[in-house]
Amino acid sequence: MRTLDGSMAADVAGIAPDLLDGYRDALPRARAAVATRLAEALWREDIGDARGRFRGTVHGFDRVVLGPVADDPLSLVDHPGLRAELDSAVHGLALAYARRAVQDPGHRAAAAALGRADMIELLAELDPDERVARLERLATEGHNLHPCGRTRLGWSAGDMIAHDLETESTAVGFVAARPELVLGDDLTERLGVAAPPGRRVLPVHIWQLRHLRGRFPELFADGTLRVLDPVLPALPTAALRTVLLTGSARPGTYLKLSLDIQVTSTRRTISVASTRNGPALSEALGALLDAESGGRLLLMAEPAGAAGLVGDSRQLSTIVRDGLGGRLAPGEQPVPGSALAALDPVSGATLLTGLVDRYAHSRRATSPQLAALGFLNEYAVLLLPPVLRLAAQHGIGLEAHLQNCVPTFRDGVPHRMGIRDLAGMRVHEGRLAATGVALRLWPGSVIGTGDESVLLSKVAYTAFQAHLGELVLRLGRSHGLAEGTAWAAVRHVVDEALAGHRDHAFYTAPTVPHKALTRMRLAGSGDVYVPVQNPLHAR
Repeated sequence: MRTLDGSMAADVAGIAPDLLDGYRDALPRARAAVATRLAEALWREDIGDARGRFRGTVHGFDRVVLGPVADDPLSLVDHPGLRAELDSAVHGLALAYARRAVQDPGHRAAAAALGRADMIELLAELDPDERVARLERLATEGHNLHPCGRTRLGWSAGDMIAHDLETESTAVGFVAARPELVLGDDLTERLGVAAPPGRRVLPVHIWQLRHLRGRFPELFADGTLRVLDPVLPALPTAALRTVLLTGSARPGTYLKLSLDIQVTSTRRTISVASTRNGPALSEALGALLDAESGGRLLLMAEPAGAAGLVGDSRQLSTIVRDGLGGRLAPGEQPVPGSALAALDPVSGATLLTGLVDRYAHSRRATSPQLAALGFLNEYAVLLLPPVLRLAAQHGIGLEAHLQNCVPTFRDGVPHRMGIRDLAGMRVHEGRLAATGVALRLWPGSVIGTGDESVLLSKVAYTAFQAHLGELVLRLGRSHGLAEGTAWAAVRHVVDEALAGHRDHAFYTAPTVPHKALTRMRLAGSGDVYVPVQNPLHAR
């Protein structure tokens, strides 16, 4: 199999020669990181001979932690598509490491000059959404369980340097189309970009605009799509296709835009259904979440969306997302869940460690273990009851993994939980109908289901395994919190949230379904789950 070794180095040399040595130096580290995460996934999902070949420490939900794996990750699987994705992940990660090596000394210098102890303090004066976007950059390896967290199939080194997570600014362009070719909301007034007479405006990621002009030149040549002048600056987020508008345009507004590249295992275009379901779900969820959480769960709503019905309709779709600006109290610090386990370049510890240390001071904890336990308990009380009860009482299963959650803290104490990105949730139509909630999904929406196990598997995997499982693992390392003690505290929260409800038995069974990301890729399509040992089961 041809790898990117030579071509990627040549691209970096031609575009950013100052990064070339750092990129080459980072390649062994990147290969080991991808190989280790892949080997852990193969072990967890019981693929091939992984359980006989690799030895490590097994944690809750069969989460195994291995020492650095020296094998080339491409040698661990026999699947051309997955091997190409792993190769992309290695080189994308090496380039990201090289860029971080250039950027991190600047953070440390700024913190030293201002007397700030860590990145949370350093960014405290920024708009809350910009704080979130900048803290997300610290999660360099990407998804905490996926071996292909830095896969960027479809992007060159130049594209990554111009638009990837470590980039200071990307941009949003605009095209105008005839009204009958646009399905959804009129975004003209919302985004402050005027449409020519007889046209409607569609925003498009600046890379995607170039891609579309190359893929569908006839649409631009015959005037079906007209490129407009405005180009708005934006900050890339960890999702890449979701960007935060900056400058004077519409601060605090996120745009989720079609981006026809493969990140992890999925091409990041957007379905028509997602553009229509976002506003409908946002309207229904607002009141429900307030009722279930007492205002402690903040929905980052998707009030509008539109799709261009030209070429491939997934290529020109947009979802508008509200930010946190104007919604937080003084001293309330938002930290993206995906960055909690990331190393802070200023303090040298994880962001989670810094928060728990603040918590210990606020709550006057007498030991690191008690601080970690108290923090985890308050965090679980914030996250789980509204998420579990929303599924139990209304049939709405939020995709509450780390990437979709933005917890906020006051002096390290968990305060509120921001929830974003509604496209991956599951809605049990029977449970929802029984409550009388008025919600109509777009016909054929993949998020709708009549199977309760699909609903509960989504909640169990995202909230417990991918989210709290990471925190329990990290708190054991940083503060000596015993894993059994941690999961017993979480179990108590589940018991109180679901007392007497049949869902309780699913979440506390001896085994629970684990979303097998690597098996899914090998299978080619559809969700695949495997049973894993459940630390919430009473023994």
